Amino acid sequence: MACTNNSKEDDQHWSLESLNKAYQQGYMAGLTAQNNTPRALAADVLVAAFEAGWDDGHEQFERHKRYSA
Repeated sequence: MACTNNSKEDDQHWSLESLNKAYQQGYMAGLTAQNNTPRALAADVLVAAFEAGWDDGHEQFERHKRYSA
């Protein structure tokens, strides 16, 4: 697997706290029907956490929309 030094270095600059924060930001974005576009997250793992949160939040948004109609 080819990996540039820069991206490998970026992937090492995350913590459990930053992973949780990225997930929570994604969840809130999905819950409020915002775009699935993470804001300037350097590490791929943080982007993945944001997207996972967005998927969960958006699912909740859609469920609420269905049952409140």
